[in-house]
Amino acid sequence: MVVAAALLGVVGGVILERQTISTVGSRLGVNDKLSFTMNLIENKYVDNIARDSLLELVVPALINKLDPHSSYIPAAELTEKNEPLQGKFDGIGVMFNMLTDTVLVTNVISGGPSDKAGVVAGDRIITVNDSVIAGRKIPSDEVVKKLKGTRGTKVTIGVQRNGSNELARITITRGVIPMKSLDAAFVIADTVGYIKFSRFAATTYKELMEAMAVLTKDGAKRFVVDLRGNGGGYMEPAILIANEFLEKGQKIVYTEGAHSRRLDQYADGSGKYKSVPLVVMIDEGSASASEILAGAIQDNDRGLVVGRRSFGKGLVQEQIDYPDGSALLMTIAHYYTPVGRSIQKPYKMGESDEYFMELYQRAAHDELFSVDSIKQNEKLKFVTSKGRVVYGGGGIMPDEFVPLDTAGVNGYFRKVFAKNLIFRYATKVVEENRPAINKIDSFAALERFLASKNLFYDFVNYASKSGVQPDRAADAEEVKSLIMGQIKGYIGRNTLLEDNALYFYFHPVDKTAVRAVELLRKE
Repeated sequence: MVVAAALLGVVGGVILERQTISTVGSRLGVNDKLSFTMNLIENKYVDNIARDSLLELVVPALINKLDPHSSYIPAAELTEKNEPLQGKFDGIGVMFNMLTDTVLVTNVISGGPSDKAGVVAGDRIITVNDSVIAGRKIPSDEVVKKLKGTRGTKVTIGVQRNGSNELARITITRGVIPMKSLDAAFVIADTVGYIKFSRFAATTYKELMEAMAVLTKDGAKRFVVDLRGNGGGYMEPAILIANEFLEKGQKIVYTEGAHSRRLDQYADGSGKYKSVPLVVMIDEGSASASEILAGAIQDNDRGLVVGRRSFGKGLVQEQIDYPDGSALLMTIAHYYTPVGRSIQKPYKMGESDEYFMELYQRAAHDELFSVDSIKQNEKLKFVTSKGRVVYGGGGIMPDEFVPLDTAGVNGYFRKVFAKNLIFRYATKVVEENRPAINKIDSFAALERFLASKNLFYDFVNYASKSGVQPDRAADAEEVKSLIMGQIKGYIGRNTLLEDNALYFYFHPVDKTAVRAVELLRKE
């Protein structure tokens, strides 16, 4: 009886507590399980727990159960994540590398805060606000945090210049620094203009139009738009850029979601480049806005798409800001190319790891090297107005497939590449010739400088001293063009030509770019 009474007391207590919980829920005015549970913890848990700290755990866990592209962004990370798309940030305006555990300034933004304060390319930053950063193995992102700051604030750096051991103190007033999305724009061959941009930011359309105007003035009559490795960004720049190439009334894209009505976007006919021959280059790193642009060009039979199958992201996100400065990046719609295909690759809710690992599966299945290894879903076949067959369900398949090129790589190149010797050697040449490098402002001047150096054989000797020697005398010669393209590109990148020089010298050994130019020459 005593035991029975005790058991009844326990059971009875549970029932009574359930009734009390129901009453609490009514009193708190919540009717969903999540809010109800949060309120219970806040009001009844044995210890005091801050609601905000719980939410920082609960919200990401909740969003992670949705599609792979919905995400929660904490307040501490939001500004950094948005800067590349906004096209500007607050900082001092330098580019640097940390090859030898020292911050080496490679370029200074003209007219920027550092330029005005007297910082020059080649300076080595040893201290920041009296804290030594050289030789401390500080990660580059931590160095960036020390140098960046709110516009109008000051930072004092200590630099060594021209091999001097003396430390020069320079105080810089931080300012607004433009963040270009356009990596390169130059005449790649004859009348072919080459344009590469790394993301679709707020400034991308303006940057592209300015670049195309300059290239047209320089004689470009046909264009290569390089979207390889461009993971996307804002949708609007992709639509504006597509509009420049399409005739009035041609569809660019349409979006639709369960709670987002269908919205069709059409070209308005105002584009300046509706008739220029065009090739768009893509690869497995091209996603989202890149695929919108490539899909609009392909589906309207406006130009050729060259390269490898794109990523396959056909979802649209909206950033919703919370009052505390954090944000929710939530998928609100699917987008569809002009013929009506969704290029979104399959995914399972809450299983993002498997989704992103699909790129590795492509390599494992030899897809990056052979077009025959790519299996298309015949149920998702579409046809353009001119009869080209295109597919949905997993990225944009290029009109002209160019495999990942490893044919020209031998054991010697793999060894020097693995030890980063090409980049290190180029940096060494730059530092030994810094005054001359800082004056180079044209390809003609760069060519004269490069021709004055015995770069290739000097590099082979440098690699030998660094522990890498060719097994056969011919090994180095076999990869001479590959090595020289990289050496010249890395040296040129340190001049005022910046990445234009890098891609200019990389182009001759870039088979996809070479093929794109060949196709345009046939137009």
